[in-house]
This record gives sequence, C-alpha cells and structure tokens, in this order.
Amino acid sequence: MRRQDFIFCIGFEGSTAIIDGRLLRRYGSRSTRELAEAGFFKQALSSAIFSGNPQELEEVRAIFNNGVRTPVGSVEELKRMFSVFGVPEGVKKVKLV
Repeated sequence: MRRQDFIFCIGFEGSTAIIDGRLLRRYGSRSTRELAEAGFFKQALSSAIFSGNPQELEEVRAIFNNGVRTPVGSVEELKRMFSVFGVPEGVKKVKLV
C-alpha cells in the first residue's frame, strides 16, 4: 500500500482499500505537517504512522492540541480518537471513489 493510499483510505471491502480520490488528488503531495496544519488530522496521523517516525507523531499531536479545548495526552489517545493504528496487511488493491 502506497503512502497516499493509506493516508486517504476511508475503509475496506475485503482485501480492497477504498480511497477518497478527491482528497488524494487535492492533498496527496502534502507533508505530514502540512496536512495537520490544514486540519486534516486523521490524514496527518496516517502519514506519520506510515513514516514510522515518532517525532512526526508527536508533531501531529502538538498541532492537534493547539486547536482544541481538551488536549490529548498521548499519541495513543490520538490513534484511538481517529481509529488509525497501523498500516494494514493483506491489501491487494485499491479503489478510488
């Protein structure tokens, strides 16, 4: 699964990842930080998870906390909030919608 596919994945149908094609075309080239600063926190979190860089995860959490009344205390809380935990295995193809 490519980075952009994972970032803009909105669900699964068996072993097929369903990708938001409109968001992919519009924001697919943005960095993790740019996504977070634009308010795309789920996508920024997915990007940071895909990179495997703990600093990116903390950066997303910090940017998220700057804009909310009740900040999250850890990256794990942020992952639970957006239901993004890791890159799924077994994805054989992607479908743009």
